[in-house]
Amino acid sequence: MQNSIFLALDFPTWEETNDFLEKNKLTGVPVKVGMELFYREGPIVIERLRANGHPIFLDLKLHDIPTTIYKAMRNLASLDVTFVNVHGFGGSKMIEAAKQGLEDGSVNGNIPKLLVVTLLTSMDQDVLMNELQVNQPLSEMVVDLAALGKGAGADGVVCSAQEVIKMKQQLGNDFLAVTPGIRLADTSTDDQKRVATPKAAKQAGADALVIGRSITQATNPQAMYNKAIEEWKHVSR
Repeated sequence: MQNSIFLALDFPTWEETNDFLEKNKLTGVPVKVGMELFYREGPIVIERLRANGHPIFLDLKLHDIPTTIYKAMRNLASLDVTFVNVHGFGGSKMIEAAKQGLEDGSVNGNIPKLLVVTLLTSMDQDVLMNELQVNQPLSEMVVDLAALGKGAGADGVVCSAQEVIKMKQQLGNDFLAVTPGIRLADTSTDDQKRVATPKAAKQAGADALVIGRSITQATNPQAMYNKAIEEWKHVSR
């Protein structure tokens, strides 16, 4: 994929989503569709975006028993998206079921890439230790969850840029790292805690980025998106 920056479409309706994309001349760019939009509009929103040429990361972060995950992924596979994901805390059997569901439900051999969510970028060491009662260093837990995912057949992980270097060192460059929590310089971090610029994420080894509010809430979203693309293109690993 030439363009590895997925624009997070965190809008409540298709009308607002389409208006934003058309107004800012962003038709055809890679996009991330999350719970807010998908649960309102359903699969038709994916069909509409694909018809307009958008590669899609369907970000539903599924987490359930293996049988349910298998059936859900078998259905989602027919939407022919680029990425889908599950939570690593679901365990290896759940991840294996997700992969099998994608393979069994794929169309014309186009199997969506399966990503494992490690720890949300809104979480930090304090949350891990004091709320979840996990004493393991955050970066180690992310790598352990990534290793679990790889062993169960996942194609990559969703993790912050801060964990990418260690993850790549241990699991190899072919295991994908999709990095959210991306903020361009001089923009707000909002509720994210483990953030990075596009430059820092690529230098760390990220394969793709997810950028939302830095672009969607900018005065000139198209200019901000292009700025992110230029920053990404001109960084060597």
